Amino acid sequence: MTEITDITHPEIDTNEMILNMGPQHPSTHGVLRVALKLDGEVVTDLDCDIGYLHRGVEKICEHRNYQMIAPYFDRTDYIAAVSNGLCYVETIEKALALEIPLRAQYLRVILTELNRLSSHLLWLATHALDIGAVTVFLWAFREREELLKIFENFFGARLTCHAFRIGGMTYDAYDGFQAEVKDFCDRFPKRLEEYETLLNTNRIWLSRTVGIGIISADAAIDIGLTGPPLRGSGVEWDIRKAHPYECYADLEFDIPYGENGDTYDRYLVRMEEMRQSRRIILQALEKLPDGPIMAPKAPKVVKPSIGEYYHSIESPKGELGIYLVSDGSTQPTRLRIRPPSFINLQALRQMSIGHLVADVVAIIGTLDIVLGEIDR
Repeated sequence: MTEITDITHPEIDTNEMILNMGPQHPSTHGVLRVALKLDGEVVTDLDCDIGYLHRGVEKICEHRNYQMIAPYFDRTDYIAAVSNGLCYVETIEKALALEIPLRAQYLRVILTELNRLSSHLLWLATHALDIGAVTVFLWAFREREELLKIFENFFGARLTCHAFRIGGMTYDAYDGFQAEVKDFCDRFPKRLEEYETLLNTNRIWLSRTVGIGIISADAAIDIGLTGPPLRGSGVEWDIRKAHPYECYADLEFDIPYGENGDTYDRYLVRMEEMRQSRRIILQALEKLPDGPIMAPKAPKVVKPSIGEYYHSIESPKGELGIYLVSDGSTQPTRLRIRPPSFINLQALRQMSIGHLVADVVAIIGTLDIVLGEIDR
């Protein structure tokens, strides 16, 4: 994108002002600098300045053994560490042609969907707070805390949960795990109804979301949007359905999608996604089989065959993919992450032009970005 510069209009004796939002602005959801070109309070152009959180994760991974790499993925999208870890181990397992035990597959799905709920609850809390709904922030964190307790019991961590290993899982479900998850799922629908009672017909919420940040299905596809931002524009695409992984092919769930492609539709999509995640979890709990949690042929020393590999999953924010080049050694020649937040952020300019400065806050929130995976 070209650099934004001041433009003078001598005939009306006014200037278009350049305003920096961030990188220390709480509503940019991280160290993101957004340079806004404004005519009054109306956005006429926009540019994103990223890189403040760059840690060189991809290059670090090229100097680590495959087993040593896994924890780095927990810290890219740190809100969805479980999903990120799943994508990495599945990529290596694909390169090794490993068959994962069925019990490990079901446990992975349960934990990943719990993580999707945790991620969406944080999105709802912060998105609502950005627009002024403080109560929803407190309520959503109440439910998220229950999920974090389950993660803490399972992984020993609440946020950067190192969940999986190449070939399966290190730890089986702890005593009482299924009962705790079932109890949460039983109580969760009532909580969702409470959120929607506050927001769905709230005139302030509607005025801040309906018709704001509209993007058509064709434009969303052209930009490369995935996840809720794509489905909010009416595109029924979910990798869990299109290219099933783990045991998703054996589970029933629907793909929610919107019609108008605005901020309100993306809100409705994520709310319904939480219901579908609960539906998936309950089915997986019911079908959870006995058996081993590690593939019997999982190698002690990981050396994928020479070649190029790509694998992607449906993370809470969209398509998370990993491109791997192997030379047959214990370290990757090249490892490239395809993070959904980085791709989805490209739509911010198109979605914001013509709106007010205050609307930019709502649009950034509706994209649900995390700078950890944008900058990497």
